[in-house]
Amino acid sequence: MTLAPSPFVRAALDAAATLPPSGIAWLDAARREHLEAFAATGLPEVRNEAWKYTPLRALSQRAFARAEPAVARDSVVEATAFALPGVDGPRAVFVDGVFRADLSTLAVGQGVDLRSLDDALRAQPEPLRFGLAPRVARGAADAFAHLNAALATDGLVLRVVDGATLAEPLHVVHVSSGRQPDSAWHTRVIVELGRGARATVVEHYASLDEGAQLGTVVNDYVVHEHASLDLVTMQAASAATTLYRRGHVRLEADAVATLHALELGGALVRHEFIAELIGDRARFASRGVFALAGRQHVDTQLDVRHAARDTASDALWRGIADGRSRGVFRGVIVVAEGADGTDASLSNKNLLLSAQAEIDTKPELEIYADEVKAAHGATIGQLDERSLFYLRSRGIPHAEARSLLTLAFCRAALASLPGESLREHLGERLASHLPAAVTE
Repeated sequence: MTLAPSPFVRAALDAAATLPPSGIAWLDAARREHLEAFAATGLPEVRNEAWKYTPLRALSQRAFARAEPAVARDSVVEATAFALPGVDGPRAVFVDGVFRADLSTLAVGQGVDLRSLDDALRAQPEPLRFGLAPRVARGAADAFAHLNAALATDGLVLRVVDGATLAEPLHVVHVSSGRQPDSAWHTRVIVELGRGARATVVEHYASLDEGAQLGTVVNDYVVHEHASLDLVTMQAASAATTLYRRGHVRLEADAVATLHALELGGALVRHEFIAELIGDRARFASRGVFALAGRQHVDTQLDVRHAARDTASDALWRGIADGRSRGVFRGVIVVAEGADGTDASLSNKNLLLSAQAEIDTKPELEIYADEVKAAHGATIGQLDERSLFYLRSRGIPHAEARSLLTLAFCRAALASLPGESLREHLGERLASHLPAAVTE
Protein backbone atom coordinates (compact mmCIF):
# COMPACT_ATOMS: atom_id res chain seq x y z
CA MET A 1 0.00 0.00 0.00
CA THR A 2 1.42 3.36 -1.07
CA LEU A 3 0.78 6.24 1.28
CA ALA A 4 -0.52 9.48 -0.16
CA PRO A 5 2.06 12.27 -0.21
CA SER A 6 1.86 14.79 2.59
CA PRO A 7 0.52 18.33 1.96
CA PHE A 8 4.14 19.56 2.02
CA VAL A 9 5.21 17.14 -0.72
CA ARG A 10 2.09 17.73 -2.83
CA ALA A 11 2.65 21.49 -2.74
CA ALA A 12 6.29 21.03 -3.79
CA LEU A 13 5.27 18.85 -6.73
CA ASP A 14 2.67 21.45 -7.74
CA ALA A 15 5.31 24.16 -7.55
CA ALA A 16 7.65 22.14 -9.76
CA ALA A 17 4.90 21.78 -12.36
CA THR A 18 4.76 25.58 -12.74
CA LEU A 19 8.48 25.96 -13.48
CA PRO A 20 9.28 26.65 -17.13
CA PRO A 21 12.02 24.49 -18.68
CA SER A 22 15.47 26.04 -18.57
CA GLY A 23 16.31 25.01 -22.12
CA ILE A 24 19.46 23.27 -20.85
CA ALA A 25 18.99 19.52 -21.21
CA TRP A 26 21.34 18.39 -18.43
CA LEU A 27 19.91 20.94 -15.97
CA ASP A 28 16.29 19.99 -16.63
CA ALA A 29 17.21 16.31 -16.27
CA ALA A 30 18.96 16.97 -12.96
CA ARG A 31 15.95 18.88 -11.64
CA ARG A 32 13.63 16.02 -12.54
CA GLU A 33 15.92 13.49 -10.88
CA HIS A 34 16.11 15.51 -7.66
CA LEU A 35 12.36 16.02 -7.64
CA GLU A 36 11.79 12.28 -8.03
CA ALA A 37 14.20 11.60 -5.16
CA PHE A 38 12.34 14.07 -2.96
CA ALA A 39 8.93 12.67 -3.87
CA ALA A 40 10.09 9.12 -3.18
CA THR A 41 11.20 9.81 0.39
CA GLY A 42 9.28 12.87 1.54
CA LEU A 43 10.50 14.68 4.62
CA PRO A 44 12.76 12.77 7.03
CA GLU A 45 11.24 11.30 10.18
CA VAL A 46 12.72 11.23 13.67
CA ARG A 47 13.84 7.64 13.05
CA ASN A 48 16.36 9.13 10.66
CA GLU A 49 19.49 9.60 12.77
CA ALA A 50 20.44 12.89 11.07
CA TRP A 51 17.02 14.35 12.01
CA LYS A 52 16.58 12.65 15.37
CA TYR A 53 16.16 15.88 17.34
CA THR A 54 14.22 17.89 14.75
CA PRO A 55 10.72 16.49 14.22
CA LEU A 56 9.05 17.62 10.99
CA ARG A 57 5.58 16.13 11.39
CA ALA A 58 3.94 19.55 11.81
CA LEU A 59 5.86 20.95 8.84
CA SER A 60 4.81 18.02 6.66
CA GLN A 61 1.17 19.07 7.10
CA ARG A 62 1.80 22.55 5.75
CA ALA A 63 1.56 23.44 2.07
CA PHE A 64 3.98 26.09 0.77
CA ALA A 65 3.15 27.46 -2.67
CA ARG A 66 5.87 28.73 -4.95
CA ALA A 67 6.73 32.38 -4.19
CA GLU A 68 5.67 34.58 -7.08
CA PRO A 69 8.70 36.24 -8.75
CA ALA A 70 6.62 39.27 -9.78
CA VAL A 71 5.67 39.98 -6.17
CA ALA A 72 9.27 39.55 -5.06
CA ARG A 73 10.47 42.05 -7.70
CA ASP A 74 7.88 44.63 -6.61
CA SER A 75 8.53 44.34 -2.87
CA VAL A 76 9.85 47.57 -1.38
CA VAL A 77 13.09 46.87 0.48
CA GLU A 78 15.05 49.59 2.22
CA ALA A 79 18.83 49.25 2.38
CA THR A 80 18.68 49.66 6.15
CA ALA A 81 17.03 46.23 6.36
CA PHE A 82 20.32 44.52 5.54
CA ALA A 83 23.09 47.08 6.04
CA LEU A 84 26.16 45.82 7.90
CA PRO A 85 29.00 48.10 9.01
CA GLY A 86 32.28 47.39 7.28
CA VAL A 87 30.53 45.48 4.49
CA ASP A 88 30.19 48.15 1.82
CA GLY A 89 31.55 46.44 -1.29
CA PRO A 90 29.82 44.20 -3.81
CA ARG A 91 26.37 43.05 -2.81
CA ALA A 92 23.87 40.52 -4.18
CA VAL A 93 20.33 40.81 -2.81
CA PHE A 94 17.63 38.16 -3.17
CA VAL A 95 14.04 38.83 -2.15
CA ASP A 96 11.92 35.70 -1.77
CA GLY A 97 14.58 33.88 -3.78
CA VAL A 98 14.59 36.34 -6.69
CA PHE A 99 17.71 38.31 -7.59
CA ARG A 100 17.13 42.05 -7.32
CA ALA A 101 19.51 43.92 -9.60
CA ASP A 102 18.14 47.25 -8.35
CA LEU A 103 19.34 46.48 -4.81
CA SER A 104 22.60 44.80 -5.82
CA THR A 105 26.06 45.99 -6.79
CA LEU A 106 28.07 43.40 -8.68
CA ALA A 107 31.02 45.60 -9.62
CA VAL A 108 34.25 43.78 -8.76
CA GLY A 109 37.92 44.08 -9.58
CA GLN A 110 40.05 42.43 -12.22
CA GLY A 111 40.21 38.66 -12.06
CA VAL A 112 36.80 38.34 -10.37
CA ASP A 113 33.59 37.28 -12.10
CA LEU A 114 30.37 37.86 -10.14
CA ARG A 115 26.93 37.42 -11.66
CA SER A 116 23.49 36.03 -10.97
CA LEU A 117 22.98 32.33 -11.60
CA ASP A 118 20.46 33.12 -14.32
CA ASP A 119 23.00 35.29 -16.17
CA ALA A 120 25.71 32.66 -15.75
CA LEU A 121 23.49 29.94 -17.18
CA ARG A 122 22.58 32.11 -20.15
CA ALA A 123 26.21 33.04 -20.85
CA GLN A 124 28.02 29.73 -20.33
CA PRO A 125 26.13 26.92 -18.61
CA GLU A 126 28.59 24.04 -19.05
CA PRO A 127 31.09 25.12 -16.31
CA LEU A 128 28.18 25.01 -13.84
CA ARG A 129 27.35 21.42 -14.60
CA PHE A 130 29.52 20.01 -11.80
CA GLY A 131 27.80 22.18 -9.17
CA LEU A 132 24.22 21.98 -10.42
CA ALA A 133 24.00 18.42 -11.70
CA PRO A 134 25.92 16.23 -9.26
CA ARG A 135 25.10 12.58 -8.74
CA VAL A 136 21.90 12.40 -6.72
CA ALA A 137 22.38 10.91 -3.24
CA ARG A 138 18.99 9.42 -2.62
CA GLY A 139 17.79 9.49 0.95
CA ALA A 140 15.31 11.19 3.21
CA ALA A 141 18.12 12.93 5.12
CA ASP A 142 18.80 14.96 1.96
CA ALA A 143 15.17 15.83 1.28
CA PHE A 144 15.60 19.61 1.49
CA ALA A 145 18.76 19.53 -0.63
CA HIS A 146 16.81 17.58 -3.28
CA LEU A 147 13.99 20.11 -3.03
CA ASN A 148 16.40 23.00 -3.51
CA ALA A 149 18.09 21.37 -6.51
CA ALA A 150 14.71 20.72 -8.11
CA LEU A 151 13.15 24.16 -7.55
CA ALA A 152 15.94 26.75 -7.32
CA THR A 153 15.96 28.90 -10.45
CA ASP A 154 18.03 31.83 -9.22
CA GLY A 155 21.20 32.33 -7.27
CA LEU A 156 24.73 33.63 -7.52
CA VAL A 157 28.04 32.61 -9.08
CA LEU A 158 31.40 33.97 -7.90
CA ARG A 159 34.68 32.98 -9.55
CA VAL A 160 38.07 34.36 -8.57
CA VAL A 161 40.92 33.48 -10.92
CA ASP A 162 44.33 32.22 -9.84
CA GLY A 163 46.19 34.71 -7.66
CA ALA A 164 43.40 37.30 -7.58
CA THR A 165 41.77 38.81 -4.50
CA LEU A 166 38.22 40.00 -3.94
CA ALA A 167 39.21 43.37 -2.49
CA GLU A 168 36.13 43.84 -0.29
CA PRO A 169 33.77 41.35 1.36
CA LEU A 170 30.93 40.13 -0.82
CA HIS A 171 27.59 40.66 0.93
CA VAL A 172 25.00 38.03 -0.07
CA VAL A 173 21.58 38.95 1.30
CA HIS A 174 18.52 36.67 1.45
CA VAL A 175 15.35 38.56 2.39
CA SER A 176 11.98 37.04 3.19
CA SER A 177 9.50 39.77 2.35
CA GLY A 178 6.59 38.35 4.34
CA ARG A 179 4.32 39.58 1.56
CA GLN A 180 3.71 36.03 0.35
CA PRO A 181 2.55 34.02 3.36
CA ASP A 182 2.79 30.23 3.14
CA SER A 183 5.13 30.44 0.17
CA ALA A 184 8.54 28.90 -0.49
CA TRP A 185 11.67 30.18 -2.20
CA HIS A 186 14.95 28.48 -3.12
CA THR A 187 18.39 29.77 -4.17
CA ARG A 188 21.81 28.36 -5.08
CA VAL A 189 25.23 29.97 -4.56
CA ILE A 190 28.39 28.71 -6.28
CA VAL A 191 31.83 30.04 -5.31
CA GLU A 192 35.14 28.96 -6.84
CA LEU A 193 38.50 30.35 -5.80
CA GLY A 194 41.43 29.68 -8.09
CA ARG A 195 44.91 28.75 -6.99
CA GLY A 196 46.20 31.33 -4.47
CA ALA A 197 43.00 33.42 -4.63
CA ARG A 198 41.40 35.11 -1.62
CA ALA A 199 37.82 36.14 -0.81
CA THR A 200 35.50 36.98 2.06
CA VAL A 201 31.78 36.23 1.76
CA VAL A 202 29.20 37.53 4.25
CA GLU A 203 25.89 35.68 4.07
CA HIS A 204 22.97 37.50 5.64
CA TYR A 205 19.37 36.39 6.29
CA ALA A 206 16.70 38.95 7.16
CA SER A 207 12.91 39.35 7.12
CA LEU A 208 10.75 42.36 6.41
CA ASP A 209 7.55 41.05 7.96
CA GLU A 210 6.22 38.18 10.03
CA GLY A 211 4.58 36.31 7.15
CA ALA A 212 5.32 32.58 7.36
CA GLN A 213 7.67 31.50 4.58
CA LEU A 214 9.97 28.59 3.79
CA GLY A 215 13.42 29.28 2.36
CA THR A 216 16.16 26.89 1.24
CA VAL A 217 19.69 27.90 0.28
CA VAL A 218 22.46 25.60 -0.89
CA ASN A 219 26.00 26.96 -1.15
CA ASP A 220 28.89 25.17 -2.89
CA TYR A 221 32.47 26.37 -2.38
CA VAL A 222 35.56 25.08 -4.15
CA VAL A 223 38.86 26.39 -2.76
CA HIS A 224 41.81 25.43 -4.92
CA GLU A 225 45.44 25.06 -3.84
CA HIS A 226 46.84 27.82 -1.58
CA ALA A 227 43.56 29.78 -1.75
CA SER A 228 41.83 31.32 1.28
CA LEU A 229 38.10 31.76 1.95
CA ASP A 230 36.47 33.54 4.90
CA LEU A 231 32.75 32.86 5.39
CA VAL A 232 30.50 34.81 7.75
CA THR A 233 26.82 33.95 8.09
CA MET A 234 24.35 35.97 10.14
CA GLN A 235 20.78 34.70 10.40
CA ALA A 236 18.11 37.00 11.82
CA ALA A 237 14.95 35.78 10.11
CA SER A 238 11.50 36.43 11.51
CA ALA A 239 9.92 34.25 14.17
CA ALA A 240 7.60 32.80 11.51
CA THR A 241 10.30 31.72 9.05
CA THR A 242 11.34 28.14 8.30
CA LEU A 243 14.85 28.08 6.88
CA TYR A 244 17.08 25.31 5.56
CA ARG A 245 20.70 25.96 4.55
CA ARG A 246 23.45 23.65 3.39
CA GLY A 247 27.04 24.72 2.80
CA HIS A 248 29.64 22.44 1.24
CA VAL A 249 33.29 23.46 0.96
CA ARG A 250 36.03 21.43 -0.73
CA LEU A 251 39.59 22.35 0.21
CA GLU A 252 42.54 21.38 -1.96
CA ALA A 253 46.21 21.27 -0.91
CA ASP A 254 47.27 24.14 1.40
CA ALA A 255 43.84 25.76 1.10
CA VAL A 256 42.26 27.51 4.08
CA ALA A 257 38.62 28.17 4.94
CA THR A 258 37.10 29.80 8.02
CA LEU A 259 33.42 29.87 8.97
CA HIS A 260 31.76 32.18 11.52
CA ALA A 261 28.03 31.68 12.14
CA LEU A 262 25.54 33.63 14.25
CA GLU A 263 21.99 32.26 14.58
CA LEU A 264 19.42 34.61 16.11
CA GLY A 265 16.12 34.26 14.26
CA GLY A 266 13.72 31.84 12.66
CA ALA A 267 11.03 29.50 13.95
CA LEU A 268 12.53 26.28 12.56
CA VAL A 269 16.09 26.57 11.24
CA ARG A 270 18.44 23.87 10.00
CA HIS A 271 22.04 24.71 9.08
CA GLU A 272 24.19 21.94 7.62
CA PHE A 273 27.83 22.57 6.82
CA ILE A 274 30.13 20.00 5.24
CA ALA A 275 33.88 20.60 4.96
CA GLU A 276 35.95 18.19 2.88
CA LEU A 277 39.71 18.52 3.29
CA ILE A 278 40.79 16.68 0.15
CA GLY A 279 44.27 18.18 -0.26
CA ASP A 280 47.36 17.79 1.89
CA ARG A 281 47.79 20.46 4.59
CA ALA A 282 44.32 21.91 4.07
CA ARG A 283 42.92 23.90 7.03
CA PHE A 284 39.37 24.51 8.20
CA ALA A 285 38.21 26.47 11.25
CA SER A 286 34.63 27.09 12.35
CA ARG A 287 33.10 29.28 15.05
CA GLY A 288 29.40 29.55 15.79
CA VAL A 289 26.75 30.78 18.22
CA PHE A 290 23.01 30.22 18.46
CA ALA A 291 20.93 32.26 20.90
CA LEU A 292 17.33 31.08 21.11
CA ALA A 293 14.18 32.30 22.83
CA GLY A 294 10.44 31.66 22.79
CA ARG A 295 9.70 28.47 20.85
CA GLN A 296 12.55 28.69 18.37
CA HIS A 297 14.15 25.51 17.11
CA VAL A 298 17.64 25.69 15.55
CA ASP A 299 19.52 22.60 14.38
CA THR A 300 23.21 22.86 13.43
CA GLN A 301 24.94 19.96 11.70
CA LEU A 302 28.71 20.24 11.23
CA ASP A 303 30.46 17.52 9.22
CA VAL A 304 34.25 17.74 8.80
CA ARG A 305 35.94 15.10 6.64
CA HIS A 306 39.72 14.72 6.61
CA ALA A 307 40.76 12.86 3.47
CA ALA A 308 44.40 13.92 3.01
CA ARG A 309 47.64 14.05 4.97
CA ASP A 310 48.55 16.69 7.56
CA THR A 311 45.19 18.46 7.47
CA ALA A 312 43.78 20.40 10.42
CA SER A 313 40.36 21.48 11.65
CA ASP A 314 39.26 23.42 14.70
CA ALA A 315 35.61 23.90 15.70
CA LEU A 316 34.32 26.02 18.59
CA TRP A 317 30.55 26.43 18.98
CA ARG A 318 28.34 27.95 21.67
CA GLY A 319 24.62 27.62 22.29
CA ILE A 320 22.10 29.44 24.50
CA ALA A 321 18.44 28.48 24.92
CA ASP A 322 15.79 30.45 26.81
CA GLY A 323 12.01 30.17 27.11
CA ARG A 324 10.72 26.96 25.54
CA SER A 325 13.27 26.93 22.73
CA ARG A 326 15.30 23.96 21.54
CA GLY A 327 18.82 23.91 20.18
CA VAL A 328 20.54 21.02 18.43
CA PHE A 329 24.22 20.64 17.64
CA ARG A 330 25.75 17.60 15.96
CA GLY A 331 29.44 17.80 15.15
CA VAL A 332 31.10 14.97 13.21
CA ILE A 333 34.80 14.60 12.48
CA VAL A 334 35.81 11.78 10.14
CA VAL A 335 39.47 10.97 9.53
CA ALA A 336 39.71 8.72 6.51
CA GLU A 337 42.20 5.94 5.94
CA GLY A 338 45.51 7.43 4.80
CA ALA A 339 44.83 10.85 6.34
CA ASP A 340 47.84 10.55 8.64
CA GLY A 341 49.02 13.64 10.49
CA THR A 342 45.48 14.96 10.95
CA ASP A 343 44.96 17.44 13.81
CA ALA A 344 41.26 17.88 14.62
CA SER A 345 39.35 19.34 17.54
CA LEU A 346 35.73 20.15 18.28
CA SER A 347 34.25 21.93 21.29
CA ASN A 348 30.57 22.63 21.90
CA LYS A 349 29.42 24.35 25.11
CA ASN A 350 25.84 25.31 25.88
CA LEU A 351 23.82 27.23 28.45
CA LEU A 352 20.22 26.60 29.46
CA LEU A 353 18.59 29.79 30.70
CA SER A 354 15.15 28.32 31.37
CA ALA A 355 13.82 25.17 32.95
CA GLN A 356 11.67 24.64 29.83
CA ALA A 357 14.48 25.05 27.30
CA GLU A 358 16.32 22.10 25.76
CA ILE A 359 19.66 21.59 24.03
CA ASP A 360 20.78 18.33 22.44
CA THR A 361 24.44 18.00 21.53
CA LYS A 362 26.14 15.05 19.90
CA PRO A 363 29.86 15.22 19.07
CA GLU A 364 31.14 12.30 17.00
CA LEU A 365 34.65 11.19 16.08
CA GLU A 366 35.54 8.50 13.54
CA ILE A 367 39.21 7.72 12.94
CA TYR A 368 40.49 5.29 10.32
CA ALA A 369 44.10 6.48 10.15
CA ASP A 370 47.25 6.31 12.27
CA GLU A 371 49.30 9.18 13.69
CA VAL A 372 46.25 11.32 14.34
CA LYS A 373 45.66 13.97 16.97
CA ALA A 374 41.94 14.44 17.64
CA ALA A 375 39.73 15.65 20.48
CA HIS A 376 36.07 16.49 20.96
CA GLY A 377 33.83 17.49 23.82
CA ALA A 378 30.45 18.98 24.70
CA THR A 379 28.84 20.45 27.81
CA ILE A 380 25.38 21.66 28.79
CA GLY A 381 24.98 23.70 31.95
CA GLN A 382 23.80 26.88 33.59
CA LEU A 383 25.43 30.17 34.55
CA ASP A 384 28.16 29.90 37.16
CA GLU A 385 26.62 31.04 40.44
CA ARG A 386 30.03 32.00 41.86
CA SER A 387 30.70 34.37 38.98
CA LEU A 388 27.20 35.75 39.33
CA PHE A 389 27.73 36.32 43.06
CA TYR A 390 31.03 38.09 42.37
CA LEU A 391 29.42 40.54 39.93
CA ARG A 392 26.53 41.23 42.28
CA SER A 393 28.97 41.86 45.12
CA ARG A 394 30.44 44.62 42.95
CA GLY A 395 27.08 46.37 42.75
CA ILE A 396 25.93 45.04 39.39
CA PRO A 397 22.16 44.32 39.31
CA HIS A 398 21.08 40.70 39.05
CA ALA A 399 19.64 40.88 35.51
CA GLU A 400 22.61 42.83 34.15
CA ALA A 401 25.06 40.41 35.75
CA ARG A 402 23.35 37.46 34.09
CA SER A 403 23.41 39.21 30.72
CA LEU A 404 27.11 40.05 31.07
CA LEU A 405 28.02 36.45 31.87
CA THR A 406 25.89 35.11 29.04
CA LEU A 407 27.43 37.50 26.52
CA ALA A 408 30.95 36.68 27.70
CA PHE A 409 30.17 32.99 27.22
CA CYS A 410 29.28 33.65 23.55
CA ARG A 411 31.99 36.11 22.63
CA ALA A 412 34.67 33.41 22.42
CA ALA A 413 33.07 32.24 19.19
CA LEU A 414 33.00 35.75 17.68
CA ALA A 415 36.41 37.04 18.77
CA SER A 416 38.14 36.02 15.52
CA LEU A 417 35.56 37.53 13.17
CA PRO A 418 37.24 39.44 10.31
CA GLY A 419 36.75 43.21 10.44
CA GLU A 420 36.49 45.13 13.69
CA SER A 421 33.31 47.04 12.80
CA LEU A 422 31.50 43.88 11.69
CA ARG A 423 32.68 42.05 14.80
CA GLU A 424 31.38 44.81 17.06
CA HIS A 425 28.07 45.00 15.21
CA LEU A 426 27.39 41.27 15.45
CA GLY A 427 28.36 41.39 19.11
CA GLU A 428 25.81 44.16 19.65
CA ARG A 429 23.14 42.21 17.75
CA LEU A 430 23.84 39.20 19.95
CA ALA A 431 23.74 41.31 23.13
CA SER A 432 20.38 42.84 22.18
CA HIS A 433 18.98 39.40 21.47
CA LEU A 434 19.95 37.91 24.81
CA PRO A 435 17.36 37.90 27.62
CA ALA A 436 17.68 40.62 30.24
CA ALA A 437 16.94 38.04 32.92
CA VAL A 438 16.83 34.31 33.11
CA THR A 439 13.54 32.49 33.60
CA GLU A 440 13.63 30.25 36.63
